[in-house]
Formats: sequence, structure tokens, C-alpha cells
Amino acid sequence: MKGYFGIGVERVSKAMNVGALFRTAHAFGASFVFTVDAQYARRAGGKADTADSTLSLPHHDFARLEDVRLPVGCRLIGVEIADDAIDLPSFRHPRQAAYVLGSEREGLSKEMADLCDFVVRIPTRFSVNLSVAGALVMYDRMISLGRHAPRPVAAGGPVEAAPVPVFGAPIYQRKRRRRAAEAAAKASKA
Repeated sequence: MKGYFGIGVERVSKAMNVGALFRTAHAFGASFVFTVDAQYARRAGGKADTADSTLSLPHHDFARLEDVRLPVGCRLIGVEIADDAIDLPSFRHPRQAAYVLGSEREGLSKEMADLCDFVVRIPTRFSVNLSVAGALVMYDRMISLGRHAPRPVAAGGPVEAAPVPVFGAPIYQRKRRRRAAEAAAKASKA
């Protein structure tokens, strides 16, 4: 899968939720995790993060919203139950993305939502646990951007292999062929 992603939380107080989210992010291949204005105690989160993911992933701890810094080109995507949010199954994930989830009771702050390039919602009847919501977003990213065999029409597993990536000729070969064609065209005119 090309690109990268990170995932984080804003104003979260339950360390177990953050630990579970970070462990899941590590399992899905996240490039980094982050907290914003959160009370995350790594020791308490470690009860859910049995992989101790912050030893393997960069963990950015931003004290305030104004301190948030993302890589150049990285799009910030909020995950929130909001009327104007894009339903997750209809969302095209950017190649470089950082997903942010809000606090358990209040969701994303208005200031954070305003910073987001996009806000997506998981189309459920009611709110799900923060770490579950994060897992659903990461799973959706994986199945929409990854290379997987197409789903079969009937129930069961894939009947076709995953598509093989197709690459063009290296640039230097294309330039050489173009120059040879131009030289041949000039020779035929002469």
C-alpha cells in the first residue's frame, strides 16, 4: 500500500481506549500515533496496548491544538458523528493522512473539526467505543487502498487472485525510445 497514515486522539481521558487504539494502529501499519490535549498515561494504556506500540511507532504528544504539526502534504481527517460528515464507506482516503478521534463524551472540539480537511462518520445507529471506531477507519483504509482480490459474487472467499501491479517502462527507456524515433523520423525526411 502506498502512502502512510497516522491516528490520534483529542482530549481523551481514558488511557485504556488510547492504548487499544495505538495497539490496533500498530497492527494496521500506522506510521505514527498522536495525542492532543489528552491525559494519556502510558503505563495505564499499556494494559490495553500489550504490544507497547509507542516503542515501535513515533508518538507525538501535543499539549494544545495550536501545537499540532503534521508532515507536509498530510491531510487531517476527523472521525465524528456529524450531519455534514462523509459516510466512511463513501470516502476516498488520501494517500497521506492523519485521522483524529475526539473524547469519549464530547467528540472532536469545534476547533479541531475546523482544522480537518475532511470529517467522516461511521454509519452506525449510535456511537461505538473510541478504539473500535479507530479500528473501523483503519480497516476501511486498508480495504480501499490495499491490493486485495475482488470480492466474489457468491458467498465465500476470493475466486480471483489479487491484481498484479502494472508499471510503465523506466523513464530512461522511454526517453531513449523517443529519441530513437525522432532520429528515425529525421533520417527518413532526409
